[in-house]
Amino acid sequence: MRWILSFQLKNMITIISSTNRPGSSTLKVARFYQKKLHEKGVEAQILSLSELPPTIIATDLYGNRSEEFKPIQEIVTETDKFIFIIPEYNGSFPGVLKVFIDACSFPESFYDKKAALVGVSSGKYGNIRGVDHFTGVCHYIHLNVMPLKIHIASIHRELDPNGDLFKEDTLKYVNEQLEKFINF
Repeated sequence: MRWILSFQLKNMITIISSTNRPGSSTLKVARFYQKKLHEKGVEAQILSLSELPPTIIATDLYGNRSEEFKPIQEIVTETDKFIFIIPEYNGSFPGVLKVFIDACSFPESFYDKKAALVGVSSGKYGNIRGVDHFTGVCHYIHLNVMPLKIHIASIHRELDPNGDLFKEDTLKYVNEQLEKFINF
């Protein structure tokens, strides 16, 4: 598997690119967040849901565990803090994100851990509804969500040719979110 990893055993942060769409803007935003954390002296790894086993629905739900999913489960179990970059799919979050959450072991995967949420969309609302929906899932699994959530609308206008966010207001809020998340 091609995981982008930078292991840190204490306070390990994992950024979840919450879609399995190849070449997504979501992964670009995840990489940008990783780069910004690195600039702040904090290492983070990216887990892209495009790397989930293609048979996850048949092999890793309802207490089953495939060999392909074991390293993913280990990453999730070892993670203390998550940043979910969540694209808008049909007014909510991607189904693959819910499948991923359902495939992870409970309670050790998310219980009493911390999360920051970032919504992205091609439309004008930055996936407000999807982030709210996912917040409800987080509460149910006892994943503590940081109150400051970022919603990046018109994502195709927010990324430069290198895949970096560049608009001043967006950078201001991303920086504020990351500073708070580091101390969360």
